[in-house]
Amino acid sequence: MQRAVYNSGILQITNTRCRAFPFSFSLSLSFSFSLSFRTAQLWLAIVLMAAVSRAADWNTPELHLARKIVAVTGPGAVSLTVENRSTLDRRDAEIIENGFHSVLEGLGLRFVKPEQAAATITISLSENPAAYVWVAQIRQSAGDTAVAMVALPRAPHSGAAQDSAPLTLRKIPLWSQDAPILDVAVLEENPNPTYIAVLDPEKISLFRLQGGKWQAEQELRIVHARPLPRDLRGRLVPGRDHLLDAYLPGVICSSSAATPLTLACRESDDPWPLVSGTFNSSGMAVFPSAGLTSGASTIVPQMKAFFASTRNFFTGAITPGTGKFTAVPKFYSAALLPREKYTLWLFAGADGQTHLIDGVSDQAARLGWGSDLASVRTACGAGWQVLSSSADDSEDALRAYEFPDRDPVAVSPALDFSGPITALWTESKGDTAVAVSKNRERGSYEAYRVAMACGQ
Repeated sequence: MQRAVYNSGILQITNTRCRAFPFSFSLSLSFSFSLSFRTAQLWLAIVLMAAVSRAADWNTPELHLARKIVAVTGPGAVSLTVENRSTLDRRDAEIIENGFHSVLEGLGLRFVKPEQAAATITISLSENPAAYVWVAQIRQSAGDTAVAMVALPRAPHSGAAQDSAPLTLRKIPLWSQDAPILDVAVLEENPNPTYIAVLDPEKISLFRLQGGKWQAEQELRIVHARPLPRDLRGRLVPGRDHLLDAYLPGVICSSSAATPLTLACRESDDPWPLVSGTFNSSGMAVFPSAGLTSGASTIVPQMKAFFASTRNFFTGAITPGTGKFTAVPKFYSAALLPREKYTLWLFAGADGQTHLIDGVSDQAARLGWGSDLASVRTACGAGWQVLSSSADDSEDALRAYEFPDRDPVAVSPALDFSGPITALWTESKGDTAVAVSKNRERGSYEAYRVAMACGQ
């Protein structure tokens, strides 16, 4: 049984506790005869006012949500977990988590381990374009589950996207149809796409742009003996000596080299390529340098992963591996970030966490990201960005992130779509991605090229 307890948006927030300061400090001052006590007082007041002006006060929404929680649990022993699924930085998230502990204790709750608790509380800090939304899921020992929520408006220009040079994502329409679109490959462009291949569950369709309109050129049927999974995924990859390969669960198809094209499909559990790019004779992926500030191509090892033939995720087995890892947790998608001496891999895990693997360690974090990741190399910012969907079902959007170290920094506003994102793949040149979404109103599938623009 699930009960929802909702609290409307909080219009005014006032500072009531010193915990809202972003830092704490103590001052020990000694003054010579040249510094008057009045001057020292004025200086201290200026420092305090500057600290307050930067402070974010979360006290009021914490109290509102805490009261909703205690109205369900009553006083007693509980366990508490706070998960940050928003763009709030780590410092604010820690301040909020500490605040919840303080307020809930003041309302009569006592914190214990989950196995000793009469109720288990999980608070998710999420957001949408207009507001922060905090959701508390309360599970009690009797088996009942309740949900309590508060929403508070976001300040203008809030969010980590303002912490670094702003970048802009833009989407270029490629194709739309009623049948599910698994992937789209741009085969020719001048400079915009003029020849594309569209992969759906039954076929690969080729279209050529003529007179400003897409004209169907050929259909290549996908033949498979085993039934495909219900939640189907697939990918198109340009071939070395032929036009393209198509990867579906348990099936791999390859086109002929000559026209008219034919398609040969075989039952196979061979791994899918995770890296886009042009491949050299050593099997390394080469990302071209054209238009990029670094002036040199980036070469990264090819990596492949085994896809579960009856499910919608990768099993975690990878080849040839990265560092000491030949297997990672089950994942939906992956992105790479080349470093000077290694490649940092990001995996959108089936466990709801993003796994950052550098060949030596696996750092898992709940970043509030969805299951679709892709990396792009551009002339913007740090040169490499990660595109990620949102874990918030109410936000159908992509956002770009950079990783100065191991903590992501949002570097673009959200790029909105008309419905949930169902596929996201880096294109072969590495500087753009293909995103597919399902239109909530029409029910059709829409494929776009996602490109990065430097600056707003």
